[in-house]
Parts: sequence; C-alpha cells; structure tokens
Amino acid sequence: MPPIIEQSAKARLITDAPHHKAVSVTLRYDGADPLAMRIVFPPEVSLDHDEVIWAFARDLLESGLRLPSGHGDVQVWPCGRAQTILEFHSREGVAMVQFDSTPLHRFLKSSYSMVPAGEERHDIEVENELGKLLHRT
Repeated sequence: MPPIIEQSAKARLITDAPHHKAVSVTLRYDGADPLAMRIVFPPEVSLDHDEVIWAFARDLLESGLRLPSGHGDVQVWPCGRAQTILEFHSREGVAMVQFDSTPLHRFLKSSYSMVPAGEERHDIEVENELGKLLHRT
C-alpha cells in the first residue's frame, strides 16, 4: 500500500462577513494517486455537514504559489508575499480560502520527497504493467 502524507493546516474562509472564519483543514497526498493532492475540509463548513474533499493537480498548487494558476473548478494564486488563495467552484457556488504559504510549501516538499516531480507517471505505468503481468493466466 503506497504511503499517505497528511498535514494539518489553518485556513481562512473568505466571506462577505466582516471577519473571516478560521478552520483547520487536512492536506493529503496519496502515493497511489501521485498526480493529485487533496484538501479535506471539516463537516462544519459544508452545506450538508459532511466532510468536503477537493482534489486537484499537485503541480497546480506548486505553480499557484508563484503566479495565478488554474482554470475551471480550482484556481490558485499568491496573495502578497506570505499568503495563498485557493478558489473552488462547484454547482453550489464558489468558496475562497486563504492559507499562509509556508505550510503549503512544506506539504509540497514532503510530497516531492515521496514522489519526485516527473516520476508520477512512471510510477503509474509500472503499477499498470505489474497489474497486467499478475492478472495473466
């Protein structure tokens, strides 16, 4: 079973309210799905009171820490020198979340120590080929 990295992080939900709501989220990287990373939001911030998990490309987060990146459901951009904004689009609406950039950098560094950049597809190809060999009769 491939290893999983999980790291807690603080985030601020950006809303129309005068004060942004701080929440604890979990950053997750699974070696079995090396191209993606996940952010797990607690049930209390969702409309249906269930845990919400957003998955998107790991390299989107990396590029979004330096310059505005992404289109479609997930967009990421730096906000000043020490903050990063993630914007999530769904049928229910749009959520904007602000993070300190340091924990995101630390998380990416951990994920790259598990699966280096450029080797994500190689791991998937090897796994697929092994699966084909093991299922031959």
